[in-house]
Amino acid sequence: MNTTKTLLGDPSASSPTPTAPKRAKVLIVDDHPTMREGLIRVIERESDLQICGETGSAREALEIVQKCKPDIVLLDLSLGKENGIEVIKDLRIRHPLLVVLVHSMHEDSVYAGRALRAGARGYVTKSEPPGNILKAIREVLEGEIYLNPALTKEVLHTLVADDHQKGASPFGVLSDREFEVFEMMGKGFVTKEIAATLHLSQKTVQAHRDHIREKMGFKDAASLLRFAIRWTEAQS
Repeated sequence: MNTTKTLLGDPSASSPTPTAPKRAKVLIVDDHPTMREGLIRVIERESDLQICGETGSAREALEIVQKCKPDIVLLDLSLGKENGIEVIKDLRIRHPLLVVLVHSMHEDSVYAGRALRAGARGYVTKSEPPGNILKAIREVLEGEIYLNPALTKEVLHTLVADDHQKGASPFGVLSDREFEVFEMMGKGFVTKEIAATLHLSQKTVQAHRDHIREKMGFKDAASLLRFAIRWTEAQS
């Protein structure tokens, strides 16, 4: 009897081991540990995605990017005293090819528009289901821009508005720094606290406050402050 085995169709014959597909590396930057844990569980279940780091600090995020070389950063805009818009700008300068996807509690086109102008490739809200987050991650990794469908029309109007249209908007006239000062005013920070947090002089902060009042058309500082507080409470 011929006992020679053939390779074709022989289950015991050796065959090349298939190479596992490359998983995109995700860095999560969010100052809420519970949120980070939830995102990790959702993302790590996916065969094409993996977590390469997590942090609640903007400074640590920049360090982790250097070490783990993520393909995408999933970034919260509210990082305690640190500002997510400035983090996007820093990442864009230091790592121009790095993809940033904002994952925010703010369901307002003002935040989404500023995030996109700063260099983010997408904006997904924390109220959206996990499936939307995964869809957003994959779309921006493929070079697309992702926006919460409910915000798309508003954001597009904001991004393409001319100077006259911006004048009709309460925030389109403000620079990113002025908007940051406005937000902190609404949260109850006084000039001294804003200066310390943003590493600015009190004189510079006061100048920003004056410019905000003038640009937004308020007759006095008290009227501006009341509006800032009401608007900030509405975002909570």
